[in-house]
Amino acid sequence: MSKRLFDIAASLAGLIVLAPLFALAALWIKLDSPGPLFFRQQRVGRHGKLFSIYKFRTMAAAPDTSAQLTVGCDRRITSAGAFLRQHKLDELPQLINVLQGAMSLVGPRPEVPRYVACYPPAVRAIVLSVAPGITDWASILYREESAILGRAADPERAYVETILPTKLDYYVRYVSERSFWTDLRIIASTLSALVHR
Repeated sequence: MSKRLFDIAASLAGLIVLAPLFALAALWIKLDSPGPLFFRQQRVGRHGKLFSIYKFRTMAAAPDTSAQLTVGCDRRITSAGAFLRQHKLDELPQLINVLQGAMSLVGPRPEVPRYVACYPPAVRAIVLSVAPGITDWASILYREESAILGRAADPERAYVETILPTKLDYYVRYVSERSFWTDLRIIASTLSALVHR
Protein backbone atom coordinates (compact mmCIF):
# COMPACT_ATOMS: atom_id res chain seq x y z
CA MET A 1 0.00 0.00 0.00
CA SER A 2 1.37 3.43 -0.92
CA LYS A 3 1.93 6.00 1.81
CA ARG A 4 -0.78 8.29 0.42
CA LEU A 5 -3.39 5.51 0.24
CA PHE A 6 -2.55 4.53 3.82
CA ASP A 7 -2.85 8.17 4.93
CA ILE A 8 -6.27 8.52 3.29
CA ALA A 9 -7.60 5.25 4.72
CA ALA A 10 -6.20 5.80 8.21
CA SER A 11 -7.20 9.48 8.51
CA LEU A 12 -10.71 8.78 7.23
CA ALA A 13 -11.09 5.85 9.64
CA GLY A 14 -9.72 8.00 12.46
CA LEU A 15 -12.15 10.83 11.77
CA ILE A 16 -15.08 8.40 11.76
CA VAL A 17 -14.05 6.44 14.85
CA LEU A 18 -13.09 9.56 16.80
CA ALA A 19 -16.20 11.56 15.79
CA PRO A 20 -17.77 11.22 19.28
CA LEU A 21 -14.51 12.44 20.86
CA PHE A 22 -14.41 15.36 18.41
CA ALA A 23 -17.98 16.26 19.36
CA LEU A 24 -17.23 16.17 23.11
CA ALA A 25 -14.05 18.23 22.67
CA ALA A 26 -15.89 20.76 20.51
CA LEU A 27 -18.68 21.12 23.09
CA TRP A 28 -16.20 21.57 25.95
CA ILE A 29 -14.17 24.17 24.04
CA LYS A 30 -17.29 26.18 23.20
CA LEU A 31 -18.64 26.04 26.77
CA ASP A 32 -15.26 26.80 28.31
CA SER A 33 -14.45 30.05 26.51
CA PRO A 34 -15.65 32.23 23.63
CA GLY A 35 -13.90 31.91 20.30
CA PRO A 36 -13.57 29.61 17.30
CA LEU A 37 -13.42 25.85 17.62
CA PHE A 38 -10.19 25.51 15.65
CA PHE A 39 -6.86 27.27 15.85
CA ARG A 40 -5.32 27.74 12.40
CA GLN A 41 -1.76 28.71 11.67
CA GLN A 42 0.37 28.96 8.54
CA ARG A 43 2.97 26.21 8.36
CA VAL A 44 5.52 25.26 5.72
CA GLY A 45 4.68 22.05 3.89
CA ARG A 46 6.24 19.93 1.17
CA HIS A 47 8.45 21.87 -1.27
CA GLY A 48 7.96 25.00 0.87
CA LYS A 49 4.25 25.35 0.13
CA LEU A 50 2.32 27.12 2.90
CA PHE A 51 -0.84 25.57 4.34
CA SER A 52 -3.16 26.14 7.31
CA ILE A 53 -2.67 23.58 10.05
CA TYR A 54 -5.71 22.69 12.17
CA LYS A 55 -5.71 22.25 15.93
CA PHE A 56 -8.41 22.46 18.56
CA ARG A 57 -8.25 25.93 20.09
CA THR A 58 -6.66 25.73 23.53
CA MET A 59 -6.27 29.40 24.40
CA ALA A 60 -8.77 32.01 25.53
CA ALA A 61 -7.68 34.37 22.75
CA ALA A 62 -5.71 34.03 19.54
CA PRO A 63 -2.00 33.97 20.39
CA ASP A 64 0.17 36.95 19.59
CA THR A 65 1.56 36.21 16.13
CA SER A 66 4.97 37.49 17.22
CA ALA A 67 5.21 34.77 19.88
CA GLN A 68 5.16 31.42 18.13
CA LEU A 69 6.19 29.23 21.04
CA THR A 70 3.87 28.21 23.86
CA VAL A 71 6.01 28.04 26.97
CA GLY A 72 5.24 26.36 30.28
CA CYS A 73 1.98 27.29 32.01
CA ASP A 74 0.81 30.01 29.64
CA ARG A 75 -2.03 31.89 31.36
CA ARG A 76 -3.97 32.08 28.10
CA ILE A 77 -4.51 28.30 28.09
CA THR A 78 -8.08 27.42 29.03
CA SER A 79 -9.21 24.58 31.31
CA ALA A 80 -10.31 22.55 28.30
CA GLY A 81 -7.13 23.52 26.49
CA ALA A 82 -4.89 22.32 29.31
CA PHE A 83 -6.51 18.87 29.20
CA LEU A 84 -6.39 18.69 25.40
CA ARG A 85 -2.74 19.71 25.35
CA GLN A 86 -1.77 17.31 28.12
CA HIS A 87 -3.18 14.37 26.20
CA LYS A 88 -2.22 15.73 22.75
CA LEU A 89 -5.88 15.74 21.72
CA ASP A 90 -5.54 19.25 20.32
CA GLU A 91 -3.57 17.69 17.44
CA LEU A 92 -6.43 15.42 16.29
CA PRO A 93 -7.91 17.90 13.76
CA GLN A 94 -4.70 17.46 11.76
CA LEU A 95 -6.34 14.28 10.46
CA ILE A 96 -8.25 16.74 8.27
CA ASN A 97 -4.92 18.08 6.96
CA VAL A 98 -3.86 14.50 6.21
CA LEU A 99 -7.10 13.75 4.37
CA GLN A 100 -6.65 16.95 2.33
CA GLY A 101 -3.12 15.91 1.38
CA ALA A 102 -1.25 18.78 3.07
CA MET A 103 0.14 16.42 5.71
CA SER A 104 0.89 12.75 6.32
CA LEU A 105 0.33 10.69 9.45
CA VAL A 106 4.11 10.34 9.85
CA GLY A 107 6.75 12.81 8.77
CA PRO A 108 8.79 15.80 9.97
CA ARG A 109 6.61 18.18 11.97
CA PRO A 110 5.68 21.29 9.97
CA GLU A 111 7.18 24.51 11.29
CA VAL A 112 6.18 28.15 10.93
CA PRO A 113 8.14 30.09 8.28
CA ARG A 114 10.11 31.90 10.98
CA TYR A 115 11.83 28.69 12.11
CA VAL A 116 12.12 27.12 8.66
CA ALA A 117 14.28 30.15 7.83
CA CYS A 118 16.72 28.82 10.46
CA TYR A 119 17.19 25.50 8.63
CA PRO A 120 20.58 25.10 6.91
CA PRO A 121 19.87 25.15 3.13
CA ALA A 122 20.91 21.52 2.53
CA VAL A 123 18.83 20.32 5.47
CA ARG A 124 15.84 22.42 4.37
CA ALA A 125 15.88 20.77 0.93
CA ILE A 126 15.83 17.30 2.50
CA VAL A 127 13.21 17.99 5.17
CA LEU A 128 10.83 19.76 2.79
CA SER A 129 11.13 17.02 0.17
CA VAL A 130 8.43 15.01 1.98
CA ALA A 131 5.00 15.81 3.37
CA PRO A 132 5.06 16.96 7.00
CA GLY A 133 3.48 14.64 9.55
CA ILE A 134 1.37 14.56 12.68
CA THR A 135 4.05 12.54 14.46
CA ASP A 136 7.66 11.41 14.12
CA TRP A 137 10.55 10.34 16.38
CA ALA A 138 11.26 13.95 17.40
CA SER A 139 7.62 14.46 18.44
CA ILE A 140 7.91 11.49 20.78
CA LEU A 141 11.25 12.69 22.18
CA TYR A 142 9.95 16.23 22.75
CA ARG A 143 6.38 15.45 23.78
CA GLU A 144 6.96 17.68 26.85
CA GLU A 145 8.55 20.46 24.81
CA SER A 146 6.47 23.25 26.33
CA ALA A 147 7.54 22.28 29.86
CA ILE A 148 11.18 22.03 28.75
CA LEU A 149 11.07 25.52 27.26
CA GLY A 150 9.30 26.79 30.37
CA ARG A 151 12.40 25.91 32.39
CA ALA A 152 14.76 27.70 30.00
CA ALA A 153 16.08 31.17 30.80
CA ASP A 154 15.55 32.17 27.14
CA PRO A 155 12.95 29.84 25.56
CA GLU A 156 13.36 31.25 22.04
CA ARG A 157 17.11 30.77 22.10
CA ALA A 158 16.79 27.32 23.67
CA TYR A 159 14.44 26.25 20.90
CA VAL A 160 16.50 27.61 18.00
CA GLU A 161 19.93 26.59 19.31
CA THR A 162 19.20 23.31 21.12
CA ILE A 163 15.83 21.71 20.33
CA LEU A 164 15.47 22.60 16.65
CA PRO A 165 18.89 21.21 15.57
CA THR A 166 18.09 17.91 17.32
CA LYS A 167 14.69 17.79 15.62
CA LEU A 168 16.32 18.42 12.25
CA ASP A 169 18.70 15.50 12.80
CA TYR A 170 15.67 13.25 13.38
CA TYR A 171 13.87 14.69 10.35
CA VAL A 172 16.82 14.04 8.03
CA ARG A 173 17.18 10.53 9.43
CA TYR A 174 13.48 9.87 8.83
CA VAL A 175 13.65 11.03 5.22
CA SER A 176 16.64 8.80 4.50
CA GLU A 177 15.19 5.73 6.24
CA ARG A 178 11.45 6.14 5.67
CA SER A 179 9.38 3.09 4.85
CA PHE A 180 5.89 1.77 5.51
CA TRP A 181 7.20 -0.32 8.42
CA THR A 182 9.07 2.64 9.90
CA ASP A 183 5.83 4.63 9.80
CA LEU A 184 3.98 1.82 11.60
CA ARG A 185 6.70 1.71 14.28
CA ILE A 186 6.47 5.46 14.82
CA ILE A 187 2.66 5.34 15.04
CA ALA A 188 2.85 2.47 17.56
CA SER A 189 5.50 4.29 19.61
CA THR A 190 3.41 7.48 19.59
CA LEU A 191 0.32 5.65 20.85
CA SER A 192 2.39 3.90 23.51
CA ALA A 193 3.88 7.23 24.68
CA LEU A 194 0.40 8.74 24.95
CA VAL A 195 -0.98 5.76 26.89
CA HIS A 196 1.97 5.54 29.29
CA ARG A 197 2.54 9.25 29.91
